[in-house]
Amino acid sequence: MEIGCCDACCSAHLYASSRSVIYLLFGEERSTASLLRLSKHIKYENLAAGLSGGVISTMVLHPLDLIKIRFAVSDGLKMRPQYDGMVHCMKTIWKLEGIRGLYQGVTPNIWGAGASWGLYFLFYNAIKAYTQEGRQTELSAGEHLVSAAEAGQYEKRATCILTLCLTNPVWVTKTRLVLQYNADPSRKQYKGMMDALVKIYRHEGIPGLYRGFVPGLVGTSHAALQFMTYEWLKREQNKYKKMPSESLLSPLEYITMAAISKIFAVAVTYPYQVVRARLQDQHNNYSGIVDVIRRTWSNEGIEGFYKGMIPNLVRVIPACCITFLVFENVSRLLLGEYH
Repeated sequence: MEIGCCDACCSAHLYASSRSVIYLLFGEERSTASLLRLSKHIKYENLAAGLSGGVISTMVLHPLDLIKIRFAVSDGLKMRPQYDGMVHCMKTIWKLEGIRGLYQGVTPNIWGAGASWGLYFLFYNAIKAYTQEGRQTELSAGEHLVSAAEAGQYEKRATCILTLCLTNPVWVTKTRLVLQYNADPSRKQYKGMMDALVKIYRHEGIPGLYRGFVPGLVGTSHAALQFMTYEWLKREQNKYKKMPSESLLSPLEYITMAAISKIFAVAVTYPYQVVRARLQDQHNNYSGIVDVIRRTWSNEGIEGFYKGMIPNLVRVIPACCITFLVFENVSRLLLGEYH
């Protein structure tokens, strides 16, 4: 996942970025007691279910992620392979390197996506249950948005090394491995995930492992928008069917709602992925986010910020559907709610 970690209730979210959701709701004097109440809603079954969904979807759809990144950094450098489209890209890589070529970078992708989705589902569901504690009415779309956004903040804060200080280097290694164009294994700069981590640290230091860190924070709004839309669709569907809001829906319904919510989130936030990928690219040098935006706009226009969006949509829609479908079923199975 690359989870990517808002609008609407944004003022509450931005304020809460420097405070916990407990402080926001109850004030400092009651934050400890409220935090203990929140901890009662943490269910590690949600962690396992989210991790399972993230790992499975990544293993199935990694080749599309590779293609998306290669298109996203396509800035006209002569050393880059030129592809006529998504299918041509896949055929070219398959012809040169086979299945191994399509799956280069899969190891850090599995680590990153599994951890990100698992932690996000863990904290999102805990905060959602805490917010709804003692209430008779359902959460509004705005409250789901805050829960999703705050899940991103809890994920960063409560597991800071895992999600901010560890996950970003993992995403950097994935990008570097994916952008190795030489078909000869002996001539590749990086031999694998650990080799990439060591070499990046040795030659670029800590800053090299944190390339794309700031744009990555925009992922919080992406996930928040996605969760808000997904929860709203679930609630409306159950309301339409005159069923309790947490009733188990059919796989087709979960897939449809996950796809719609993902399309909406991707359409709004995609440019940050292009900026992050270009900052992490080993074949070009940018002085920072402003430099990426300036040069991309100057050389490629608005289209440059949406390069790779089509393969990204082709990838993330089924990835999101698989992740959410696996999560809903595995979490209910582990929690004994599967009937």
